[in-house]
Amino acid sequence: MFLADLTSPRFAALSRDIPVVFPIAAVEQHGPHLPVSTDSDLLGEIVRRAEPRLGDRVVFAPLTWAGNSDHHLDFAGTLSVPPRTYLDLLSGLAENVLHHGFRRVVFLNGHGGNDVPGRQAVFELRQRHRRRDDLLLLFATYWNLADAAAEPGLVQREMGHACEWETSMMLRIDARRVGDFATLSPVEQAPPFHPGFRAWTTRERSPSGYIGRPDAASAEKGERLLQRFADGAVDYLERAARWDGSSWTE
Repeated sequence: MFLADLTSPRFAALSRDIPVVFPIAAVEQHGPHLPVSTDSDLLGEIVRRAEPRLGDRVVFAPLTWAGNSDHHLDFAGTLSVPPRTYLDLLSGLAENVLHHGFRRVVFLNGHGGNDVPGRQAVFELRQRHRRRDDLLLLFATYWNLADAAAEPGLVQREMGHACEWETSMMLRIDARRVGDFATLSPVEQAPPFHPGFRAWTTRERSPSGYIGRPDAASAEKGERLLQRFADGAVDYLERAARWDGSSWTE
């Protein structure tokens, strides 16, 4: 179900054990070849494919396009919600549905920069509601819900940024919106100061604004990736819907 299609009384009549899913993404630069709406477009397509398979077992809130993209602000077209404000935004959205009695909240993420504040948001929510044992508060990034690296023919073994995977999926969704990707040089790199963590901006890691192998992209790869990621999202949300209402795991 899509929350936007429901009337207020219809939403109020739903079982409070139905997971309420908040798709969250971003509007930010995606190199010289992909539109700034890429993260939102890709997650929106995954939700579009997943929703009919889940039916009335899950309700999807409208996609939140505003994400935490401060690390991309050196590149024009990036619209970012600062990290602490973004954390409060996610917490507030969850509190809205908790206020109305729903007990299962899932943030389905489509942008890497949302990962840290998103995890922190559900952690803080749990602390505020620590005396309740009937809540399921989840954060999941779609490309971590399926082993896409197992797809044959892929050059990259993991998600990058405006990379083979994202470029392929955008080619499948709307090739007219994809610029010249075939002539782009690979941008490969390991995390700096591994195994520790060094704070970074995208410009430091990639002056061109992309990371990975967009030159290896194809629409055929994009279809297989989208289907695999939709399958992963469906499996994960079915797990949330099956939760027994009290256990730590499932």
